[in-house]
Amino acid sequence: MMNGNSGNDNDQSAPLGADLLLDSLYDAGARICFANPGTTELSLVSALARDGRMRCVLSLFEGVCTGAADGYARVSGEVPLTLLHLGPGFANGIANLHNARRAGSRIVNLIGDHATWHLEYDAPLTSDIHSLASPVSREVIYLDKPDAIADGVTNAFAATNIAEGGAATIIFPTDVVDAPAPADATALAQVPYSPAPVADAKIESSAKALDEGGDVVVLLGGNALGEAGVRAGGRLAAALGGRLLMEPYPAIVTLGGDLPKVERQAYFPDDVIAQMGESRVVLAGARMPISYFGYEGWPSQLVPEDRLVRLAEPGDDAVAALEALADHFDAKAATAPVAAEDVNSPPADKDVSAASIVEELLVQLPEDSIISLEGSTMGGPWLRNAHRAPKHRVITNTGGAIGQGLPCAVGAALAQPDARIVSLQSDGSAQYTLQSLWTMAREGLKVTIIIAANHRYAILQTELNRAGVPLDDKVVANLTKLDHPRVDWVSLAQGYGVEATYARTNGELAEAMRRGLSLDGPMLIQAELP
Repeated sequence: MMNGNSGNDNDQSAPLGADLLLDSLYDAGARICFANPGTTELSLVSALARDGRMRCVLSLFEGVCTGAADGYARVSGEVPLTLLHLGPGFANGIANLHNARRAGSRIVNLIGDHATWHLEYDAPLTSDIHSLASPVSREVIYLDKPDAIADGVTNAFAATNIAEGGAATIIFPTDVVDAPAPADATALAQVPYSPAPVADAKIESSAKALDEGGDVVVLLGGNALGEAGVRAGGRLAAALGGRLLMEPYPAIVTLGGDLPKVERQAYFPDDVIAQMGESRVVLAGARMPISYFGYEGWPSQLVPEDRLVRLAEPGDDAVAALEALADHFDAKAATAPVAAEDVNSPPADKDVSAASIVEELLVQLPEDSIISLEGSTMGGPWLRNAHRAPKHRVITNTGGAIGQGLPCAVGAALAQPDARIVSLQSDGSAQYTLQSLWTMAREGLKVTIIIAANHRYAILQTELNRAGVPLDDKVVANLTKLDHPRVDWVSLAQGYGVEATYARTNGELAEAMRRGLSLDGPMLIQAELP
């Protein structure tokens, strides 16, 4: 197993704990590491250099590392690594690990810690890493001695297989990875991740509940959001005369082309209640509809329990369950082909808008593209029209921690380098992880970024409007407007080495999009919205 000397012959002759750690991670299936290392991680950096098998991607901020790992995991289905510096470095990445947890993304985080003999002196960077990592990790593993390394990696990968998936975190003290590796260390065989089968009894009880008739909604989540699940869900919905919906914030969903149209679950509780009506709601890998926030006078659970048909949990094989249930209702024939809808470029001389960005992208989007979507400005408009586009996949912000869109685009591009990645990104949330642009330029990633530059926190203004709070109040305006000064995204992108341009009219947008979608590297378009 040991491969610690495959690189520079001038390095030490005997493998160290760092070499064993890297070998164990590689044998478990890890092939890429999103890194922002520091002094306590230098032994692993040296092992990476000696070994040479792992692709290392540097980011300027830990939130980019964790968000990119999330995007990579969603697109590839494989387990990436992050390499972060002690507790504060990990803390910088927690927000996007929260999103990754909600997406069920399988990730292994590596965090260097002070030498075991140094911890008692409470050096400036000493912190409780375990407490920081626990809320966003299936398991936190502390490697207290070299003999624990191989089993620790095995346990970390096993933890990512729990339920629908998630991250595991390995903490390694410097003296443990600097020590000689045990000569007989061998990692245990890894078990590939697979969703849990749904029991026949559960399928039968779901069929019995639906045999009673009435309106039906099939709500997709989990692995049912892939092409096979969308088709199976479409078959079931068609057999029952019902509607096909998806969770409001899917981890990754396949849409467009000849696939059945999938309606998105609404956001506000009153809209969800109206959308669901009196229907029975079949949960196929989806969580039950709940209110995103608690609103006075509205329930948190938006569909009563007696109308929920719990076919498959998020970690279950919802595709197989849908197919079995569709067979029960004799829905063996494919659903009717989706009728193609006309798509045309909007008038070139008109000002650009969220709607016109969608229309132009429908015209130009290459088939099998991946869209990383963040923000309310573009989120709703695209997902309402995605069925009109060529077949593509969409990544959304599963956990609501903003700053996810650009890093996920980085990870998606590295996971599938032959695909065009389009980042539909609101300007407010883009500021949280704009360092992603540097990584895109450094790696030459095929990412086309469209910044919806309305210079405000639009979703916050929408919430304030619903609450009857005047937006022109001085304090409210100061907390929701981003126009003093206006951010120049073109200059920021160019400063990070990314080609960039403005689009104020639809004609400028169309030309910029043609350029961006043809480049082998990244390009940013600042779409100036009213």
